[in-house]
Amino acid sequence: MDRTLRRVQTRQDLGVIARHAGTVFAGQIAVMGFGVVDTIVAGRHSEASLAALSVGSAIFVTVYVALMGLLQALLPIWSEMHGANKHADIGPSLRQSLYVCAAATVFGMVVLLNPAPVLRWTEIPTDLQPLVERYLAIVAWSLPAALLFRIFSTLNQSLGKPLLVTWLQVSSLFIKLPLSIWFTFGGWGLAPMGVVGCAWATFVVNFFLCGVGWWLMRTQALYIPAKIWRPLEAPHWPTLGNFARLGVPAALSILVEITSFTLMALFIARMGTAAAGAHQIAANVTALMYMVPLSLAIAISARTSYWRGAGDEQRARRVALRGLSTAVLLAAALSIMVLLCRSWIVPVYTDNPRVAWIALGLLGWVSMYHVADAAQTISIFVLRSYRITFAPLLVYCSLLWGVGLWGGFRLAYQGFGTLEASQSPSAFWMCAACALVLAAICFVVMLSRVTKRAVNRALNATT
Repeated sequence: MDRTLRRVQTRQDLGVIARHAGTVFAGQIAVMGFGVVDTIVAGRHSEASLAALSVGSAIFVTVYVALMGLLQALLPIWSEMHGANKHADIGPSLRQSLYVCAAATVFGMVVLLNPAPVLRWTEIPTDLQPLVERYLAIVAWSLPAALLFRIFSTLNQSLGKPLLVTWLQVSSLFIKLPLSIWFTFGGWGLAPMGVVGCAWATFVVNFFLCGVGWWLMRTQALYIPAKIWRPLEAPHWPTLGNFARLGVPAALSILVEITSFTLMALFIARMGTAAAGAHQIAANVTALMYMVPLSLAIAISARTSYWRGAGDEQRARRVALRGLSTAVLLAAALSIMVLLCRSWIVPVYTDNPRVAWIALGLLGWVSMYHVADAAQTISIFVLRSYRITFAPLLVYCSLLWGVGLWGGFRLAYQGFGTLEASQSPSAFWMCAACALVLAAICFVVMLSRVTKRAVNRALNATT
């Protein structure tokens, strides 16, 4: 009977996760569509625009995703409140998160408005640097809106109600597409702006998302139990300290992960515009593929935290492990599909034969490491539900920066032993794949042990 009950509960939880993840996925695909649109538009405009977008978007995404991780780390806190039926505690917690958002915004804008040291250090071609700086100067001012919308999104995910977020993200894609084309190529009285036009389109869309999202939070009955709209309290340092202990290591882990790929893009840019453009295509396809495990990770971690908040550690463990195995199977299927279809994928992005030839090879590596990427993504999100953030940070630092980035740089520019420098983007992607495989093994083992200990502690507490 217990086994039958567990099967029923697992099916119920997987159904909830599937609906949650499916909704998040649709929204994330729409968001990734922003990048796809910009990549295609810039690629059709010129090789220089595509290369500038590759560098500029890599820097912006690095800053934004790291700061987003700081706010996304609030998901398990609010999910546990939801699971424990402490909805009135969510409002004060959310208002305190505004202080975190403000600090993150100031830091991020300072970095984005002063990119010259990074561009010089990474030896970006001098003819690209002014274009990259102009791109970043515009998207920097969209960062406040982007981070405020992230709070709205995280709140909805923690409540298991991501549909409003998805509708907003999907609808905004229909704003982004015509704006990117219009601003980039000009027309109707507007002068062509090139890749800078893509930046202005991003600016408009981010403020649209933020404005409508917070209006919904003000008007929809879903948010009434959380008692959000109360006067802003003074900073509550114990609460902010808890946020920091969870969010800062999580943000730093994401920073390490994203900087390893950002620096990869910048180092590859040294090889010329063809290599940079091919890398941008591979990175874009990778990001699209990543939306599947990311959506599942958000849903699984929210459901795991819900049951932890409800005091059912056994069910939380079953959700985590079964969700992980499901994600790995889906990732394997997607990897095979991309590998088989890469010759049809690349021409969508470019008609440049040099760029296309390099990109075909890179997509081979992308399809090979996606399974490991899925496993490590699910594991690290769920580990945050158990407040495990520092150990993953150490793993990321040693593997992604060490094996992935340093190994790729050595193989591409210096060689290993008798191996000569390849001068190819494939060197970076191969080493990144090896790093992700090792990280996935570490995180899966860590997750299994942590969830088992939580179950044992709960059992001991009841005896």
